[in-house]
Amino acid sequence: MLINEMKRKYTSDEFLAMTDIEGRYELVSGEIYAMSPAPNIKHQILSKKLLKKIDDYIEDNSGKCIVLSAPTYVKLNDDDIVQPDIFVVCDPDKLDEQKCNGAPDWVIEILSPHNSDHDTVEKLALYQKSGVREYWIVDPMNEKVLVYPFEQAKAVGIFTFTDKITAGIYKDNPEQLVISINEL
Repeated sequence: MLINEMKRKYTSDEFLAMTDIEGRYELVSGEIYAMSPAPNIKHQILSKKLLKKIDDYIEDNSGKCIVLSAPTYVKLNDDDIVQPDIFVVCDPDKLDEQKCNGAPDWVIEILSPHNSDHDTVEKLALYQKSGVREYWIVDPMNEKVLVYPFEQAKAVGIFTFTDKITAGIYKDNPEQLVISINEL
């Protein structure tokens, strides 16, 4: 399917049924968006290390949550299907063979030069409205992490890569998950 033909609004079922488009796409407000080109190596290494840190924490604490990464689909509603870089789902009933159905508990997006507005504006509003409990925007270009603790109704936290950041979704656990990007 040519990009020019994708100018109309789509439902999530129509989007998921498309098998003739190549590349990575998301559905936001019923519109199909091409995702940025393949991430650079720094992005991929950072993503892998964050995913491993979170997965190890869940495993070490006998957690029921599952950490997944792109290109896994997350169907937030009938008009929005995204592929977060990393996301944590604590309700396994939300997962089927193809996707997560509903808001993950925690989403992490790692900015690339091509996607910063999409992740910091559109996806921020979308994740908050959809019921994501916590959203992290990791900015490797400026070595900053923005933490949006949606469920706690607290102000956004702005951290550097040297700061120790506590994952809010695990704040009530006896052992908290603390991440310092530079220590990964």
